[in-house]
Amino acid sequence: MAENPFLDPAFHIRWSALAPELIAPAIEAALARAQAAIDAIAAGEAGKQTFENTFLALEEATEELTQAWGKVTHLQSVADSPALRAAHNAMLPRVSAFYAAIPLNVALWSRLKAFAESPAAARVAGVHRRFLEETVKDFRQAGADLPVEKRTRLEALQSELAQATQKYSEHVLDATNAWQLVVTDEARLAGLPALAKGGALSAAAKKGIAGWRFTLHQPSLEPFMTYLEDDALRREMWTASAAVGAQAPHDNTALISRILALRAEKAALLGQPHFADAVLERRMARSGARALAFIEDFQGRCASAFARESRELEEFKAKETGGKTAPLAPWEIMFWAEKLRRSRYAFDEEALRPYFPMDRVIAGMFELVGRIFGLRVAERPAGEVEVWHPEVKFYDVHDARGRHVGSFYADWHPREAKRGGAWMNYLITGGPRPDGTRAPHLGLMCGNMTPPAGGKPALLTHREVETVFHEFGHLLHHLLGEVEIKSLNGVNVAWDFVELPSQIMENWTWERASLDLFARHHETGALIPEDIFQKMIAAKNFRSATATMRQVALAKMDLLLHMRTAEFAAAPDVEPLARAAVADCLIPTEPPAPTLVKRFNHIFSDPVGYAAGYYSYKWAEVLDADAFTRFKREGIFNATVGAEFVEKVLSRGNSLDPSELYRSFMGRDPDLNALLRRNGLAPAA
Repeated sequence: MAENPFLDPAFHIRWSALAPELIAPAIEAALARAQAAIDAIAAGEAGKQTFENTFLALEEATEELTQAWGKVTHLQSVADSPALRAAHNAMLPRVSAFYAAIPLNVALWSRLKAFAESPAAARVAGVHRRFLEETVKDFRQAGADLPVEKRTRLEALQSELAQATQKYSEHVLDATNAWQLVVTDEARLAGLPALAKGGALSAAAKKGIAGWRFTLHQPSLEPFMTYLEDDALRREMWTASAAVGAQAPHDNTALISRILALRAEKAALLGQPHFADAVLERRMARSGARALAFIEDFQGRCASAFARESRELEEFKAKETGGKTAPLAPWEIMFWAEKLRRSRYAFDEEALRPYFPMDRVIAGMFELVGRIFGLRVAERPAGEVEVWHPEVKFYDVHDARGRHVGSFYADWHPREAKRGGAWMNYLITGGPRPDGTRAPHLGLMCGNMTPPAGGKPALLTHREVETVFHEFGHLLHHLLGEVEIKSLNGVNVAWDFVELPSQIMENWTWERASLDLFARHHETGALIPEDIFQKMIAAKNFRSATATMRQVALAKMDLLLHMRTAEFAAAPDVEPLARAAVADCLIPTEPPAPTLVKRFNHIFSDPVGYAAGYYSYKWAEVLDADAFTRFKREGIFNATVGAEFVEKVLSRGNSLDPSELYRSFMGRDPDLNALLRRNGLAPAA
């Protein structure tokens, strides 16, 4: 019998062979082999422990399972189907329980601890020393030193948490896909850009529907809420979007309470006052209190500008309509904000779209990383490498020395079987081998960008361009990793550091010299006209305090949910309490808009994920704004600075404390004011 394709370690994955019915046998076999490997370490002869037969053996024990399960979870995110979902969910408790049990295995922990406290361990140096210390901390943080009854409860709790968060994620996806709005009267689409209108016509035709079909997927929702003149239709779209995760049969209300309670119980078992401290103990913030203080400091710095921006929007609408100055309805915010921006800067975001055809954006991004980081990215011809959907492309990446550092898949447009948002992930971790050679890494990046429509290529918004660059930054962090311990490679770093490599890439999408590499009119090839570019730059920080306060609200809500869990989890509905906790960060509207809490995948669709860690986006934004000042000062295409960023940050993964990595690149600690200056919220230096 041919090897189960989920267990095939080949670099080029046979996606067409990955059938749902093969998941259970593959994962069961991988679980059995991983357990046998762990049992062998745990049964090792006392006093005969070495780094190789303890820590290194543990690193290798789960590699097959990690890769196989990675294929399953990836497929579930890009090609969901009833059979795949059932097969995934059937194995999820087993896989979750297996990983949760590793640090709670008494015999295994005693072997690891025995070596860690031996004279031989004192001689372990470099990245092996880092791995040893991090693993010991991982085990202690996961409850390895707990008494048996607490360890048993922790294992059960982890499994339940994995299932509850998976169900939350499914509810968000299913509720998003369950809704559509079909408009048959073209007159009601006044104000909608031609591209969005064409996309809606095309979406309806694909479903065999007459008229224009709109959905809650971002490329459909955003232009609809921003440009459509018909207030009643915008209200309908907003109401549906706000209801995602809040109505049967996709109601997340009870799941949120359960997830919060399980996390709080986990923290208590681990001797922590709350889940935020349990999670942040080894991140850059170190504690929930420090993360919250950081976020509230930002809130204070932006409060007056935020109030001013909210008042300006209310006054603008009143002036335009001849009405009274009063809070707007939530479905009016994006619409009137766009009108205010146009009146202030004579700038329409849609004017940029023709200059951002996706193929040129991608090609320009590759040219950019060639200049800065010495990389060569080449697409494989269609059909040469198997992919999971015809739209997916496959690329190889070589460095300046000609080494094949890695490859990746790119999947950019929405599908009903694909989850929302944009993300990067990895499938295979390569890196340096003991014999001195280097294995290539394999990764992927996915998004839900504006698709091609009406005979035109995919024409992106500038925000979508930023997102493409952002995810590619994450991907480079993985592909350029030179850490021989795979679990310390690439994006396996402190969560509040992981966004530095991604967010720094966004800076180049605002620089004229880098835009000129790829921003060309899809029909004429012309560069962005200087007057449009100047308007874009002038409008860059339009309502920046509002944008900042939105992130502050999400981060603050996340931290408070996980620091004051008892009061939130006990409520019949978490929404009113969550809203009250961040009311001073929200745009005043009438009626008040609900929070994202019931569709907040970042913090509720994974046992940990961004839970108690959403502040990381702002934290890392401080790092990226500050780090980019070196490129601004020394040249945005400066290959020497680029090589240093690769050497000191991108290639190092978690081989050193992130604060050390940052200081090695910048020569100092980060400057908070760099971000405030970039956002126009502090005077220029």
